[in-house]
Amino acid sequence: MTIADYACPLCSLPLLNQAKIFRCENNHSFDLAKENYLNLLPVQFKHSKNPGDNKAMVNARRAFLEKGYYQPLVDRLVALYQEKIITDADKPTIVLDAGCGEGFYTHQHKTAENTVYGVDIAKEAIKKAGKKYPQCHFSVATLSKLPFAESLFSWIVSVYAPILEQEFTRVLSNGGFLLTVTPAKQHLMQLKQHIYDDAKEHDVEKLPIAHLALVHQENISYQMHLKTGQDTLNLLAMTPFAFKASEEVKQKLSNQTDFICQADFLIRLYQKQG
Repeated sequence: MTIADYACPLCSLPLLNQAKIFRCENNHSFDLAKENYLNLLPVQFKHSKNPGDNKAMVNARRAFLEKGYYQPLVDRLVALYQEKIITDADKPTIVLDAGCGEGFYTHQHKTAENTVYGVDIAKEAIKKAGKKYPQCHFSVATLSKLPFAESLFSWIVSVYAPILEQEFTRVLSNGGFLLTVTPAKQHLMQLKQHIYDDAKEHDVEKLPIAHLALVHQENISYQMHLKTGQDTLNLLAMTPFAFKASEEVKQKLSNQTDFICQADFLIRLYQKQG
Protein backbone atom coordinates (compact mmCIF):
# COMPACT_ATOMS: atom_id res chain seq x y z
CA MET A 1 0.00 0.00 0.00
CA THR A 2 1.43 3.39 -0.98
CA ILE A 3 0.41 6.93 -0.16
CA ALA A 4 -0.41 8.98 -3.22
CA ASP A 5 -0.52 12.76 -3.39
CA TYR A 6 -4.27 12.64 -3.92
CA ALA A 7 -6.73 13.66 -1.22
CA CYS A 8 -10.24 12.24 -1.05
CA PRO A 9 -12.65 14.66 -2.74
CA LEU A 10 -15.34 13.76 -0.19
CA CYS A 11 -13.49 14.06 3.13
CA SER A 12 -10.01 15.40 2.21
CA LEU A 13 -8.13 12.53 3.87
CA PRO A 14 -5.15 11.08 1.95
CA LEU A 15 -5.97 8.44 -0.63
CA LEU A 16 -3.91 5.25 -0.36
CA ASN A 17 -3.12 3.34 -3.52
CA GLN A 18 -4.01 -0.33 -3.11
CA ALA A 19 -3.38 -2.09 -6.41
CA LYS A 20 -5.10 0.51 -8.60
CA ILE A 21 -7.82 1.26 -6.05
CA PHE A 22 -7.39 4.56 -4.23
CA ARG A 23 -9.02 4.50 -0.82
CA CYS A 24 -9.12 6.80 2.21
CA GLU A 25 -9.52 5.87 5.89
CA ASN A 26 -13.23 6.59 5.63
CA ASN A 27 -13.41 3.86 2.99
CA HIS A 28 -14.28 6.14 0.07
CA SER A 29 -12.70 4.41 -2.93
CA PHE A 30 -11.87 5.36 -6.50
CA ASP A 31 -10.69 2.93 -9.19
CA LEU A 32 -7.88 3.72 -11.60
CA ALA A 33 -9.50 3.48 -15.05
CA LYS A 34 -7.96 1.33 -17.77
CA GLU A 35 -6.99 4.58 -19.55
CA ASN A 36 -4.80 5.45 -16.53
CA TYR A 37 -6.82 8.18 -14.80
CA LEU A 38 -8.89 8.66 -11.64
CA ASN A 39 -12.40 10.04 -11.59
CA LEU A 40 -12.42 12.23 -8.48
CA LEU A 41 -15.54 14.18 -9.40
CA PRO A 42 -18.38 12.90 -7.19
CA VAL A 43 -21.82 13.24 -8.71
CA GLN A 44 -22.81 15.89 -6.16
CA PHE A 45 -20.01 18.15 -7.48
CA LYS A 46 -21.35 18.04 -11.04
CA HIS A 47 -23.52 20.84 -12.39
CA SER A 48 -24.41 18.84 -15.51
CA LYS A 49 -24.29 15.23 -16.67
CA ASN A 50 -21.06 15.64 -18.64
CA PRO A 51 -19.37 18.88 -17.55
CA GLY A 52 -16.53 20.43 -19.53
CA ASP A 53 -15.64 20.03 -23.18
CA ASN A 54 -17.40 17.35 -25.20
CA LYS A 55 -15.69 14.72 -27.34
CA ALA A 56 -15.81 16.79 -30.55
CA MET A 57 -14.23 19.81 -28.84
CA VAL A 58 -11.53 17.64 -27.24
CA ASN A 59 -10.71 15.97 -30.58
CA ALA A 60 -10.56 19.34 -32.37
CA ARG A 61 -8.19 20.79 -29.77
CA ARG A 62 -5.87 17.79 -29.85
CA ALA A 63 -5.77 17.81 -33.66
CA PHE A 64 -4.94 21.53 -33.70
CA LEU A 65 -2.32 21.48 -30.95
CA GLU A 66 -0.54 18.46 -32.41
CA LYS A 67 0.10 20.45 -35.60
CA GLY A 68 2.50 22.60 -33.54
CA TYR A 69 0.79 25.97 -33.96
CA TYR A 70 1.10 26.72 -30.23
CA GLN A 71 4.52 25.13 -29.76
CA PRO A 72 6.29 28.51 -29.31
CA LEU A 73 4.05 29.05 -26.29
CA VAL A 74 4.84 25.63 -24.82
CA ASP A 75 8.57 26.12 -25.34
CA ARG A 76 8.43 29.39 -23.39
CA LEU A 77 6.34 27.88 -20.56
CA VAL A 78 8.78 25.02 -20.15
CA ALA A 79 11.77 27.40 -20.31
CA LEU A 80 10.27 29.53 -17.53
CA TYR A 81 9.66 26.41 -15.46
CA GLN A 82 13.26 25.24 -15.89
CA GLU A 83 14.60 28.72 -15.17
CA LYS A 84 12.59 29.37 -11.98
CA ILE A 85 12.17 26.00 -10.31
CA ILE A 86 14.90 25.10 -7.84
CA THR A 87 15.60 21.38 -7.69
CA ASP A 88 15.87 20.15 -4.12
CA ALA A 89 16.63 16.50 -3.53
CA ASP A 90 14.90 16.64 -0.14
CA LYS A 91 11.69 18.11 -1.57
CA PRO A 92 10.73 16.70 -4.96
CA THR A 93 9.14 19.09 -7.44
CA ILE A 94 5.43 18.44 -7.96
CA VAL A 95 3.67 20.15 -10.87
CA LEU A 96 -0.05 20.68 -11.50
CA ASP A 97 -1.63 21.53 -14.83
CA ALA A 98 -4.97 22.99 -13.68
CA GLY A 99 -7.52 22.60 -16.46
CA CYS A 100 -5.18 20.37 -18.44
CA GLY A 101 -7.54 19.23 -21.21
CA GLU A 102 -6.06 16.32 -23.11
CA GLY A 103 -2.59 16.79 -21.61
CA PHE A 104 -0.77 18.66 -24.39
CA TYR A 105 0.92 21.14 -22.01
CA THR A 106 1.02 18.73 -19.07
CA HIS A 107 3.35 16.09 -20.49
CA GLN A 108 5.83 18.65 -21.81
CA HIS A 109 6.59 19.67 -18.22
CA LYS A 110 7.56 16.10 -17.25
CA THR A 111 11.22 15.46 -16.42
CA ALA A 112 13.07 12.61 -14.76
CA GLU A 113 13.15 14.59 -11.50
CA ASN A 114 9.54 15.77 -11.07
CA THR A 115 6.01 14.44 -10.64
CA VAL A 116 3.32 15.94 -12.86
CA TYR A 117 -0.45 15.99 -12.31
CA GLY A 118 -3.18 17.10 -14.68
CA VAL A 119 -6.74 17.89 -13.62
CA ASP A 120 -9.76 18.73 -15.75
CA ILE A 121 -13.52 18.54 -15.31
CA ALA A 122 -13.99 17.04 -18.80
CA LYS A 123 -13.88 13.27 -18.62
CA GLU A 124 -13.39 12.90 -22.39
CA ALA A 125 -10.24 15.04 -22.22
CA ILE A 126 -8.79 13.22 -19.21
CA LYS A 127 -9.43 9.83 -20.82
CA LYS A 128 -7.29 10.85 -23.79
CA ALA A 129 -4.60 12.37 -21.56
CA GLY A 130 -4.29 9.32 -19.32
CA LYS A 131 -4.05 6.96 -22.25
CA LYS A 132 -1.49 8.97 -24.24
CA TYR A 133 0.78 10.23 -21.43
CA PRO A 134 1.22 7.45 -18.84
CA GLN A 135 4.24 9.24 -17.34
CA CYS A 136 1.84 11.82 -15.82
CA HIS A 137 -1.04 11.44 -13.35
CA PHE A 138 -4.48 12.56 -14.53
CA SER A 139 -7.79 12.95 -12.75
CA VAL A 140 -11.28 14.21 -13.44
CA ALA A 141 -11.97 16.84 -10.78
CA THR A 142 -13.26 20.35 -10.29
CA LEU A 143 -10.76 23.20 -9.99
CA SER A 144 -12.90 24.76 -7.25
CA LYS A 145 -12.17 21.78 -4.96
CA LEU A 146 -8.90 20.21 -6.02
CA PRO A 147 -8.30 16.66 -4.72
CA PHE A 148 -4.94 17.48 -3.17
CA ALA A 149 -3.55 18.43 0.23
CA GLU A 150 -2.48 21.95 1.10
CA SER A 151 0.91 23.29 -0.04
CA LEU A 152 1.64 20.29 -2.27
CA PHE A 153 2.68 21.90 -5.56
CA SER A 154 5.79 23.90 -6.28
CA TRP A 155 4.51 24.83 -9.77
CA ILE A 156 0.97 25.28 -11.09
CA VAL A 157 0.28 26.08 -14.73
CA SER A 158 -3.08 27.34 -16.00
CA VAL A 159 -3.45 27.71 -19.77
CA TYR A 160 -6.75 29.17 -20.96
CA ALA A 161 -8.56 27.69 -17.98
CA PRO A 162 -10.47 29.16 -15.02
CA ILE A 163 -8.09 30.82 -12.55
CA LEU A 164 -9.26 30.24 -8.98
CA GLU A 165 -6.84 32.10 -6.77
CA GLN A 166 -8.03 30.90 -3.37
CA GLU A 167 -7.92 27.20 -4.24
CA PHE A 168 -4.69 27.45 -6.24
CA THR A 169 -3.06 29.27 -3.32
CA ARG A 170 -4.23 26.54 -0.93
CA VAL A 171 -2.42 23.78 -2.84
CA LEU A 172 0.65 25.89 -3.72
CA SER A 173 3.69 25.53 -1.50
CA ASN A 174 5.38 28.56 0.08
CA GLY A 175 7.73 29.97 -2.53
CA GLY A 176 5.86 28.04 -5.23
CA PHE A 177 4.81 29.55 -8.57
CA LEU A 178 1.55 29.92 -10.46
CA LEU A 179 1.93 30.52 -14.20
CA THR A 180 -1.14 31.69 -16.12
CA VAL A 181 -1.72 32.05 -19.86
CA THR A 182 -4.58 34.26 -21.04
CA PRO A 183 -5.36 35.94 -24.39
CA ALA A 184 -3.43 39.13 -25.10
CA LYS A 185 -5.05 41.99 -27.04
CA GLN A 186 -4.76 40.68 -30.60
CA HIS A 187 -5.21 36.95 -29.99
CA LEU A 188 -7.07 35.35 -32.93
CA MET A 189 -8.24 38.75 -34.17
CA GLN A 190 -8.52 37.64 -37.82
CA LEU A 191 -10.71 34.72 -36.78
CA LYS A 192 -12.93 37.00 -34.65
CA GLN A 193 -13.32 39.39 -37.58
CA HIS A 194 -15.03 36.62 -39.54
CA ILE A 195 -17.61 36.22 -36.79
CA TYR A 196 -18.17 39.69 -35.29
CA ASP A 197 -18.85 42.93 -37.18
CA ASP A 198 -17.00 44.84 -34.47
CA ALA A 199 -14.36 42.38 -33.25
CA LYS A 200 -12.86 43.82 -30.09
CA GLU A 201 -9.42 43.35 -28.60
CA HIS A 202 -9.15 41.20 -25.49
CA ASP A 203 -9.16 43.08 -22.21
CA VAL A 204 -5.78 42.57 -20.56
CA GLU A 205 -6.16 45.07 -17.74
CA LYS A 206 -8.09 42.84 -15.38
CA LEU A 207 -5.77 40.90 -13.09
CA PRO A 208 -7.25 37.51 -12.17
CA ILE A 209 -4.93 37.25 -9.16
CA ALA A 210 -5.14 39.69 -6.24
CA HIS A 211 -2.90 38.37 -3.47
CA LEU A 212 -0.04 36.37 -4.97
CA ALA A 213 3.00 38.41 -6.01
CA LEU A 214 3.34 39.06 -9.75
CA VAL A 215 7.04 38.37 -10.44
CA HIS A 216 7.12 38.24 -14.25
CA GLN A 217 4.94 39.17 -17.21
CA GLU A 218 5.49 38.87 -20.96
CA ASN A 219 3.76 38.63 -24.32
CA ILE A 220 4.30 36.02 -26.99
CA SER A 221 2.99 37.18 -30.35
CA TYR A 222 3.40 35.67 -33.80
CA GLN A 223 1.46 34.96 -36.97
CA MET A 224 0.15 31.46 -37.53
CA HIS A 225 -0.25 30.18 -41.09
CA LEU A 226 -3.05 27.65 -40.79
CA LYS A 227 -2.38 25.23 -43.61
CA THR A 228 -5.84 23.74 -44.10
CA GLY A 229 -9.45 24.74 -43.61
CA GLN A 230 -9.79 21.92 -41.10
CA ASP A 231 -7.00 23.41 -38.99
CA THR A 232 -8.91 26.70 -38.90
CA LEU A 233 -12.16 24.96 -37.94
CA ASN A 234 -10.32 23.06 -35.20
CA LEU A 235 -8.97 26.34 -33.85
CA LEU A 236 -12.45 27.86 -33.97
CA ALA A 237 -13.81 24.89 -31.99
CA MET A 238 -11.36 25.71 -29.17
CA THR A 239 -12.72 29.24 -28.71
CA PRO A 240 -15.70 30.65 -26.79
CA PHE A 241 -16.93 32.35 -29.95
CA ALA A 242 -17.34 29.05 -31.85
CA PHE A 243 -21.01 29.07 -30.84
CA LYS A 244 -21.48 32.46 -32.53
CA ALA A 245 -20.14 31.28 -35.91
CA SER A 246 -22.80 30.70 -38.55
CA GLU A 247 -22.68 27.70 -40.89
CA GLU A 248 -21.89 30.14 -43.69
CA VAL A 249 -18.82 31.42 -41.82
CA LYS A 250 -17.67 27.88 -41.05
CA GLN A 251 -18.01 26.93 -44.70
CA LYS A 252 -16.00 29.96 -45.75
CA LEU A 253 -13.24 29.17 -43.25
CA SER A 254 -13.14 25.51 -44.27
CA ASN A 255 -12.42 26.53 -47.88
CA GLN A 256 -9.41 28.67 -46.94
CA THR A 257 -5.85 27.43 -47.17
CA ASP A 258 -3.00 29.25 -45.45
CA PHE A 259 -5.32 31.33 -43.29
CA ILE A 260 -3.15 33.86 -41.43
CA CYS A 261 -4.14 34.39 -37.82
CA GLN A 262 -2.44 36.20 -34.96
CA ALA A 263 -1.40 34.26 -31.86
CA ASP A 264 -1.04 36.67 -28.94
CA PHE A 265 -0.52 35.22 -25.47
CA LEU A 266 -0.16 36.97 -22.12
CA ILE A 267 2.00 35.05 -19.64
CA ARG A 268 1.96 36.01 -15.98
CA LEU A 269 4.04 34.35 -13.30
CA TYR A 270 3.04 34.69 -9.64
CA GLN A 271 4.78 33.49 -6.49
CA LYS A 272 3.39 32.53 -3.09
CA GLN A 273 5.51 34.33 -0.57
CA GLY A 274 6.51 31.97 2.21
